[in-house]
Amino acid sequence: MNVLEYAEGVEKLVDPMAVGTSHYMQTRLKKLPVWLQRKIVTSATKKANKMPFVVEPYCSFLFYEIPDPTKVQKFMPDGFVPAKAAVFEGGPEKYYGIVSMFRIHTSVFWGARAEYYLVAENTATGLLSWVMMDYISDSISYDEKHGLKSPDVKAAVMTTTCEGDFVCDMKSLDGKKKVKCQANLMKAKMKPLNQRLWIEGNTSIAYGRLAGEADGDLFSLTFFPEEMKQALEVPLADVAVAEAATATTGRFGAVLERVACFPFAQHMLSDAPGQQTHYGNEAALRKAVEAVDFKKITTLNS
Repeated sequence: MNVLEYAEGVEKLVDPMAVGTSHYMQTRLKKLPVWLQRKIVTSATKKANKMPFVVEPYCSFLFYEIPDPTKVQKFMPDGFVPAKAAVFEGGPEKYYGIVSMFRIHTSVFWGARAEYYLVAENTATGLLSWVMMDYISDSISYDEKHGLKSPDVKAAVMTTTCEGDFVCDMKSLDGKKKVKCQANLMKAKMKPLNQRLWIEGNTSIAYGRLAGEADGDLFSLTFFPEEMKQALEVPLADVAVAEAATATTGRFGAVLERVACFPFAQHMLSDAPGQQTHYGNEAALRKAVEAVDFKKITTLNS
């Protein structure tokens, strides 16, 4: 199994017609109590414990330095504490809040998302982790706290132009969550990424208290480490952020400090809701990826 074979395997697991079916089913199931939605989803994911997860090209990240990490501790799930990290290899380690903007297709949902994370350490495993504080999307979604969610964004813009601009313009239906950003990529340079943040962190993802329960609902992505080896660093002078308020970064005194962009698709398998995979290090992650047998993977819509 190599990177190309893995990418092809993940893509073949995504059936656009089946995705449409899951969107229809969500309109029915969302009427049920959240506890019953959890029960149904958990039962389904016992057999379909992995979800093909394709992040489309030009996924972009805004890194905001948080000057006082004590202000964000109360938003962490149990067992997580704010942690310093570097974005690019050899860069300064700081406390970060992260706004990510991307289009995605999976076996269950397909659309644009903007997410807000805090960088933390899982005290039980010692792994650097991404703690999801909040998110908005023009597609359906699921989390332990809210259950099956309808789209909370209409007319989302997530695209690139022939002049080298990445553009994101998303606003929740209630007007409280907004991300509006334009970044010109023409002067961006490919640079090696800090491996602890990008590889270790993406195998230890949790939901913060705004978006999840106290236990964090921990999950992992399974991917070739090469997917996270490098990205474009975009000069701040070429970035215009009108708003990035998926979780009101301003209230933490956060200041935009780094911008990263992946100009290629990233192919992964995500733990399905209620499932948890633990790798612990890059070697274990690589071994697991190389051993994947796509013929034995059952998706939720299979």
